[in-house]
Amino acid sequence: MSLNAEELFSERALSFRPSEIRELLKFVDSPEIISLAGGMPDGRFFPIDRVIEASTFALREYGKKALQYGSTEGIKKLRVLLMDRMENEGVKGIDLDNVIVSTASQQGLSLVAQVFVNPGDTVIVEEPSYLGAIQAFASMQAKFCTVPLDKDGMQMDILEDRLKELQKAHIRPKFVYTVPNFHNPAGVTMTLERRKKLIELAHTYDLLIIEDDPYGEIRFEGEPIPSLLALGGKDRVVALRTFSKISFPGLRLGWIVAREDIMSKIIVGKQAADLCSPAMTQYIAYEFVSRGWLDDYVNVVRREYPKKKNAMISALEQYFPVGSSWTDPQGGLFVWVKAPESIDTAAMFREAINAKVAYVVGIAFYPHRDDNCHMRLNFSAVDPEHITEGVHRLGDLLKSKI
Repeated sequence: MSLNAEELFSERALSFRPSEIRELLKFVDSPEIISLAGGMPDGRFFPIDRVIEASTFALREYGKKALQYGSTEGIKKLRVLLMDRMENEGVKGIDLDNVIVSTASQQGLSLVAQVFVNPGDTVIVEEPSYLGAIQAFASMQAKFCTVPLDKDGMQMDILEDRLKELQKAHIRPKFVYTVPNFHNPAGVTMTLERRKKLIELAHTYDLLIIEDDPYGEIRFEGEPIPSLLALGGKDRVVALRTFSKISFPGLRLGWIVAREDIMSKIIVGKQAADLCSPAMTQYIAYEFVSRGWLDDYVNVVRREYPKKKNAMISALEQYFPVGSSWTDPQGGLFVWVKAPESIDTAAMFREAINAKVAYVVGIAFYPHRDDNCHMRLNFSAVDPEHITEGVHRLGDLLKSKI
């Protein structure tokens, strides 16, 4: 008689659901399929020789320290470098105790959920919202209050209405979660006016803001906008950052900025999760950043990604049916597409695979799973020629549904 593990699972584990993106990627592991589904940087631009040099130097210079356990907070010299980087972006009033190295920003989301969310607690998220955040918060059995996006980011008038409704019901949301720059999946950027309004609402309603900014440095059009952390300070904002999108996801490194009382809980949560992030990759990251190579690499990405984005927008204009619409991002990795109302993009996915093209179904980005006409397309990991052909295949499939 085999063990019935289902009887042993916690209620929390029983509520888990797999990532649609990870599940869908099982279907696209074929050279014949043009995948517009991932969220990866383009590996062709990775400066491999410099990574080898940084890695070799890290082993020779730091030796056993690079191969040992490190502190939970992360290697001090890397944290100082990250703190300086944040200050150069206009963030004031932080010191070393406010910065911790995480195992990429997904761990940051998981730690935020563990530190703040009890089963049944309300969290406010954008609609649509980053799938990884939905998973992290749902794993702690959060209730979602959603605020729709438009071309200028989270709609503050609707957020204020939601806050009034929650206040009337005597419900205090644990935080507002936002991806303000080049949103995943929507590609839009929150305007300065709305950022200031969000900070104002945080003070009025005594809110905490979780600012998740993986893409902010990948701006290839327009002028940078101050971060919520720069505008609101660490008292009201917990900031999550990552190397995964601005350098190499294989490093599995990110960082968290928070005030000391919050950080003390995050550190204990990280101790329970993984003790520490890998010292070896932290030393590699330190060498890569301190030599100016990260900035060099980001400049390459800023030069090359617009070509891909423009190829995608041109192909959408040429091949997608009337009734479709899409965002035109100034940075990041994604274009968010709305199919004609009659088309269910989730139901269409397997047909797309048969047509040798892949995307991420829009329903994955809605906590209440109440949208079925969107799709997320990635332009960063594919060359312009394959982007054009992939969009052409999708356009033909959509037209066949009308």
